[in-house]
Amino acid sequence: MKTYYNSEDLKKFGKIADFQKPMADKFFDYYGEVFKPGALTAREKSLIALAVSHAIQCPYCIEAYTVDTMEKGCDEEQMMEAVHVAAAIRGGASLVHSTQMMNKVKEISM
Repeated sequence: MKTYYNSEDLKKFGKIADFQKPMADKFFDYYGEVFKPGALTAREKSLIALAVSHAIQCPYCIEAYTVDTMEKGCDEEQMMEAVHVAAAIRGGASLVHSTQMMNKVKEISM
């Protein structure tokens, strides 16, 4: 099956510097800093990244952080729970915006 996403492209992520090295360097420096252990452990940050990857629907990120969370000792149940958290937040964000629709319906109906 042909798709727009090629998992082999994930290995080419570092090549984003080919067209704009100074900005890529800044991005990778920042990215590296973000994922260093701090107030959160590297494991916790990886689970967050896995959940966010699903929320933004990035197959490259899903693949990378599935591997990363497993390497950091997460099990399938923890990973799926993180994905459910992302799904609940994403679903809730859609639903809370229904208040705009309800406000407009009330305005038009008056």
